[in-house]
Amino acid sequence: MSQYNTTILIIDDNEEHANATAEAIQKVGYKCIVATSGKEGLKIIETEEIDVVITDLIMHDFSGMEILKATKEKLPEAEIILITGYGTVETAVDAMRKGAATFLLKPININHLRAEINKLVEKQNLVRNNILLQKQLDEKYGLTGIIGNSASMQKVLTMVNQISGTNATVLITGESGTGKELIAKTIHNNSLRKHNPLVILNSAAIPENILESELFGHEKGSFTGALYQRKGKFEYAHRGTFFLDEIGDMPLSAQAKLLRVLEDGVITRIGSNESIEVDVRLIAATNQELGNLIKEGKFREDLYFRLNVIRIKLPPLRERLEDIPLLIDAFIREFSRLYSKEILQITPEARKILLRYQWPGNIRELKNCIESMVVITTKKYLDVEDLPDHIEKKSDEMPASHGLMAGMTMEDAEIELIKCTLASVGGNREEAARMLGIGERTLYRKLDLYRLK
Repeated sequence: MSQYNTTILIIDDNEEHANATAEAIQKVGYKCIVATSGKEGLKIIETEEIDVVITDLIMHDFSGMEILKATKEKLPEAEIILITGYGTVETAVDAMRKGAATFLLKPININHLRAEINKLVEKQNLVRNNILLQKQLDEKYGLTGIIGNSASMQKVLTMVNQISGTNATVLITGESGTGKELIAKTIHNNSLRKHNPLVILNSAAIPENILESELFGHEKGSFTGALYQRKGKFEYAHRGTFFLDEIGDMPLSAQAKLLRVLEDGVITRIGSNESIEVDVRLIAATNQELGNLIKEGKFREDLYFRLNVIRIKLPPLRERLEDIPLLIDAFIREFSRLYSKEILQITPEARKILLRYQWPGNIRELKNCIESMVVITTKKYLDVEDLPDHIEKKSDEMPASHGLMAGMTMEDAEIELIKCTLASVGGNREEAARMLGIGERTLYRKLDLYRLK
């Protein structure tokens, strides 16, 4: 967190003193919001993202101690500086015990105040960087990482590795649930921007009338309800990465402004004429065919060309069957730990049904399915009876996907069956033997016989 991204709230019912303090802090690069009453300050604490609160101890409506308590409840990561002209040792000790970072006496020495703010911001920066680093390690080496040995996913991983170190704009396409957000996080976590923010926004989840405010921010009084200046997502993502999901749902008016950001690297808050430079890498994603939206007049062609610098297309789960066993085992381990259960495995019968299901919801649906099975099972393994009803029913209605045809010789049919089974379990020969109903040694002999090794 830098000065550029730090917001300081000053609460003081002496308006002249509050504005003077704000002006002195803004001169060294911090952004300030001023509240001239405790009530106004509490409202800002409840609605805005504040990093440091500087509050007077004695005010006409609410005391600084009440501000301190509310801040710790609403913004636990924020730091609080209490200021008063009536300080006592007892009051200072009580304030520090309840969470205040420091306690300063009037008249304020501005240089001292700036130094205290700098120390608090550095402390926050260190804590947040440590949290971010731990999150990155978890995502890179833990179960939330990308899982897949299929040729299609190896191709995706190769591209991710090639582009992560660049600043190129990326467009990720694929059906819902295929892992577009995970790919975006992986690109960011392996980029030179990894120590700066990754900001995520789903265009489809934001009403059209406030989307531009979310993206670019707004000035106080720029529209009804705009009580305070607000930074947009692009400002928060400065020097980092902005993942804009479901970009196909973005209205045309916002598309035009987004195009300007990509071309010029500047944003303008609603209600302002001032341009703000932003250094942001954009990763966009959609489950729609943008070419069709362009023909329908719902998406700008020039924006599409700006987004489509690097394109990553994620395959649906039904086209990467050999990854399903790996995902099943990974999710079983994840949810066994989460729910403190000792789930050791899944039966071959249950696994067969999961392998034959088409997974219209892709990885997200598979993950939810395994979580449900882990939660409801009373055994140390998952079985057919633990499957959600709709998956069991649909799998029964679907023919097996093996390439068996009438007129094949028994030898050809056996070869095809072994090949398909091995592919479906990611090459795990022990699991394939169990699914085929033969011993592992028998499977090895057949692999030698048919030269399938």
